[in-house]
Amino acid sequence: MRHILGISAYYHDSAAALVRDGEIVAAAQEERFSRRKNDERFPRHSVAFCLRQAGLEPAHLDAVVFYDKPITKFARMLETYLAVAPGGLLTFPRVLPSWLGEKLNLRGTIREEMDGLRPDCPVLFTAHHQSHAASAFYPSPFPEAAILTVDGVGEWATTTIGLGRGTEVELIKEMRFPHSLGLLYSAFTAYCGFRVNSGEYKLMGLAPYGEPRHAKGILEHIVDLKADGSLHLNMDYFGFLRGLSMTNRRFDELLGGPARKPDAPLEQRHADVAASIQHVANEVLLRLARHAREVTGQPRLCLAGGVALNCVANGLILRERIFDEVWIQPAAGDAGGALGAALVAWFQSGAAAANGAGLEHKTRRGDAMQGSLLGPAFSDGEVEAVLAGHGAVYQRLERSELLDKTVALLQQEKVLGWFQGRMEFGPRALGNRSIIGDPRSARMQSVMNLKVKFRESFRPFAPVVRRERVGDYFDLEADSPYMLLVAPVREALRRGVPPARGLDRINQVRSTIPAVTHIDYSARVQTMCREQNGIFYELLGRFEKATGCAVLVNTSFNVRGEPVVCTPDDAYRCFVNTEMDYLVIGSFLLERTAQPVQNVARTHDPVPD
Repeated sequence: MRHILGISAYYHDSAAALVRDGEIVAAAQEERFSRRKNDERFPRHSVAFCLRQAGLEPAHLDAVVFYDKPITKFARMLETYLAVAPGGLLTFPRVLPSWLGEKLNLRGTIREEMDGLRPDCPVLFTAHHQSHAASAFYPSPFPEAAILTVDGVGEWATTTIGLGRGTEVELIKEMRFPHSLGLLYSAFTAYCGFRVNSGEYKLMGLAPYGEPRHAKGILEHIVDLKADGSLHLNMDYFGFLRGLSMTNRRFDELLGGPARKPDAPLEQRHADVAASIQHVANEVLLRLARHAREVTGQPRLCLAGGVALNCVANGLILRERIFDEVWIQPAAGDAGGALGAALVAWFQSGAAAANGAGLEHKTRRGDAMQGSLLGPAFSDGEVEAVLAGHGAVYQRLERSELLDKTVALLQQEKVLGWFQGRMEFGPRALGNRSIIGDPRSARMQSVMNLKVKFRESFRPFAPVVRRERVGDYFDLEADSPYMLLVAPVREALRRGVPPARGLDRINQVRSTIPAVTHIDYSARVQTMCREQNGIFYELLGRFEKATGCAVLVNTSFNVRGEPVVCTPDDAYRCFVNTEMDYLVIGSFLLERTAQPVQNVARTHDPVPD
């Protein structure tokens, strides 16, 4: 057996992933263990978990692979700073120390961090977008496919089109820094007062409240967009090459005012800006997808890179029928690069190339991500020890009674934390580290946003539905197991609403499942099958039997500024520090108001959002 560890670190969302003979054993983001959102530090906790899950020590590893090439990236940074000199004097001294320390000698850094690694164990490096492409194609269910990777920037590449066949991944075309859809979208994220590299999904959620009145100006002044989806940014409107800000005064003037401060109220103009950049992003990605189909001739597409988390654009690509099938890596951002790096090393090895080992799933038409449930799990004994340590009040129930009580509480419009099985890999809670509720409730969205998640009231929630019932609720024919496709709510379920504009539309009831229906009658859908998650699938079935509704609200088990919970201790602390009503954790049911302490210290302060 060959064990290969992939690592991503030092930029954002560090992670580790372990592959055994081409099969994924474990993967997790460092933030889940450190409780520091978007943690970029070396993923020592994630590495330890992956090894523990496989029953290994560092000495048992056959290779460690980093997800990009730091020397090439540093060369790009030097070249950029020299090209804009004397601009960049504020930023270059700030980034140089880390490069002269841990990053340039990354092979040595990895050996220092992983005590016990054999001297003859190779430490390898893959190109950033090669890692993304591998993470998209190898776990996908397709024996052949076009590959599209889109993010901010790797070494030089910002977008690539590739081709996957069997054990081979070839990158055919690329777009290079500073011309980047990811950086463009992040610039608008910053302008609207959200954090770059974590707030882009807020911008996407805000967009339907606005009108794309700036889209024409963006395409005339900021972006030169070609028919093939390639773009050229007018750097006169950006500040990230020379200074500490993404944008500049000229950018502000084009959009009619200064950037929003993070804590300032949202105005209609911010919604209009969000709608405008989403409109442009949709058009860029549609053109890129059409070009990928043209140059590869493939009827199937695999997507990765941080921009592949834009589920609105993903849904458009699917509905435009550019490809027959689309598969998106659930950990599409930098965290997934750790998995891609490990897979590159395995599939480029002689053993893998000889017999295609690690690709057996492609003959079964299923993907290899195991529902993306690749993190740690905890036994009832471990859970009970944590609860006892907190002096918690709880009931231990058999599975059938636990599910029936959960359904009864959901019918009473209670908000429940739901903690089961292995933790998800990637940004989405997929049914194991979730907060759940009744989607028929007109008050559920505002209650969850303001009293449980402590986040902006405009933010939508996702529905989870059994795969065989998805067509009864949404205009979606494809699987969406990883909550990465937006689809319209079926016309028959929609309800008319009084005339209103912008953010005044937040609490309008638009369908029979209002808690998961966004203001444009769309929803970010997760489909669920029994093989993916047996207990959650059974919960959906019992809820439907009791109510006639086959859908639940599913959002991540965390609050604003904190990572999704990982351990039973994380779950209990989050539970008692919110207005969540109940917690279902393993075989145990807890009522928040029955707990001895209503506020338990967090393990780490939330990151400003």
